[in-house]
Amino acid sequence: MSNDPVLSVKNLRVRYGLFEAVFDVSLDVGAGEAICLLGSNGAGKTTSLRAILGALPMAGGRIRFLGEDTTGLPAVAMTRRGMIYVPEGRELFPTMTVQENLELGAVTPEARLRMKDSLAFACELFPILAERFGQLAGTLSGGQQQMVAIGRGLMGLPKLLMLDEPSLGLAPVIVEQVYAALGRIIRTGATVVLVEQHVQHALELCQRGYVLEGGRVVQQRSTVELASDDSLRQAYMGVD
Repeated sequence: MSNDPVLSVKNLRVRYGLFEAVFDVSLDVGAGEAICLLGSNGAGKTTSLRAILGALPMAGGRIRFLGEDTTGLPAVAMTRRGMIYVPEGRELFPTMTVQENLELGAVTPEARLRMKDSLAFACELFPILAERFGQLAGTLSGGQQQMVAIGRGLMGLPKLLMLDEPSLGLAPVIVEQVYAALGRIIRTGATVVLVEQHVQHALELCQRGYVLEGGRVVQQRSTVELASDDSLRQAYMGVD
């Protein structure tokens, strides 16, 4: 039996033209582990996720997913292997119903066979979805759209679930609901990579964290250790 991590990233580099946005980022995610990527806007967090997924070209580095070298594979191939990305900004189809948006997440034959169970789980996590099944996604509130986006991700039966800023622009009460659901997802044994500006929520949810600054990893420690780091608290949590 392999002891390989679910995801292993070595020396990832990403450029936008002549601008190098990510420098030699390396990280690992074990089976059933939740890690977070922390840092200010522009630190390279989203760029790293999108390059790992294959949605952005890499300028260097290697990616291994589920024990296989997947460097350079496109996003559609990674998604079919079970790497599911819930993007910043939701990216739903506004003129399709909630149910149709959810069902679009079932991208593999296995996921389609298990669609009924996956829909039931998404609605258990977010009961409002069942009430809005026939409603157009574009008419939902921002918080409800985020719930649809996470539910759509779960429909793909993720072997790795990557969440990019799931609390962005949401009211505090909705943030709490979303994070309660994410906690339940993680407790099922899901493997998760989380990018989040709400550092306190990320540290409470995840086991390990990577701190990025200027496209580089400057810290990688347990979230317990990161939460007790005064410099991190001052820089990202507004605590003196």
